[in-house]
Amino acid sequence: MPWKQETCMSLRKEFVSLARSGVLPFSQLCQRFEISRKTGYKWLSRASVNPAEDFSDRSRRPHHSPCRTPVEIEEQVLALRRQHPVWGGRKIASVLQTRGLQSVPAPSTVTHILHRHGLIEPRVSGEGGTYRRFEHERPNRLWQMDFKGYFQTAEGRCDPLTVLDDHSRFNIVLDAQQGTSTIPVQTALQTAFRRYGLPQQMNMDNGQPWGSPRSAEHGLSTLSAWLVRLGIHISFSRPAHPQTNGKDERFHRTLKAEVLLGNEFDSLSQVQQRFNGWREIYNHLRPHEGIGMAVPAERYEPSTKLFPEELPPIVYAPEDLVRKVQSNGRVSFKGLWVLTSKGLRGQPVAFRPRPQEDGVYDIYYCQHCFKTINLRELSK
Repeated sequence: MPWKQETCMSLRKEFVSLARSGVLPFSQLCQRFEISRKTGYKWLSRASVNPAEDFSDRSRRPHHSPCRTPVEIEEQVLALRRQHPVWGGRKIASVLQTRGLQSVPAPSTVTHILHRHGLIEPRVSGEGGTYRRFEHERPNRLWQMDFKGYFQTAEGRCDPLTVLDDHSRFNIVLDAQQGTSTIPVQTALQTAFRRYGLPQQMNMDNGQPWGSPRSAEHGLSTLSAWLVRLGIHISFSRPAHPQTNGKDERFHRTLKAEVLLGNEFDSLSQVQQRFNGWREIYNHLRPHEGIGMAVPAERYEPSTKLFPEELPPIVYAPEDLVRKVQSNGRVSFKGLWVLTSKGLRGQPVAFRPRPQEDGVYDIYYCQHCFKTINLRELSK
């Protein structure tokens, strides 16, 4: 059994004293103290060199470390961390390699350097996390859209509007808005559509201004009806399941950690200025662990589907039963009033009968089926 830490120094002194007395053979003495002959000779040697030896443990660190990270590399690691306080070893190592730096240490070594210099802060590092989720195989197949939770500036509240491409994690929209009204959101989306083209699908939650849950299942709001009119397939997250928009939710956590945490802002314009600078870093410089340490801009490409400056006409099939939505969001159909959505007021919708299901109709706005009715249940 090895010597206990609290008594080892006194036992070493006692061993040396007995060994010098020569009362017991050296091998037997080592056996009694449960140490090897090599260890015994080590303590005798130290005592002979230094009579005042205290027999404490000495550092096992080598006098020379040929594999130690060069000072100039370590300085660049520290500079990059101070510039981006929540980046970990993997991101920093990846960026240094991208810059063409020679002898970049392994990510684990970079992390060790950060720890050694006291630059790993649990409060901030805890904002990170590793997630593995399904992703679409091409850019613009799905955009995720949401508002990050609001925060206060000196002049009022700020509601960051975010849109993220599912495949590349490329940030399409990062807009400092005041509130969640339809018109500002539509304006921001128009700017994005003109620059990047139209996505195949957009996913959002059920709240305003995306949905109109009071009117129907995933009822269409004015904004979501406009997206449908543009030919975009829309989908809604299940209530109380924000993970459906998981990549955008993860983006919100990164935004909080790298931009918002610990900062105060005087105005929305100041927030937007900060957003613009960080968005450039996020899309073009910051390696993303979810895409193999690539940067989002490397995986993103604009959509070939252009934004139409004029909305196309709405055309339904000849066999569809077309009705116009009234101002209260209702439609008169076969002597019954059917609730659709106020977001569709003044718009034509199509009732399409289901084959072999008597009295059951799917209701479409453009290509989007937003409700199913059973006339026999409505007439009760």
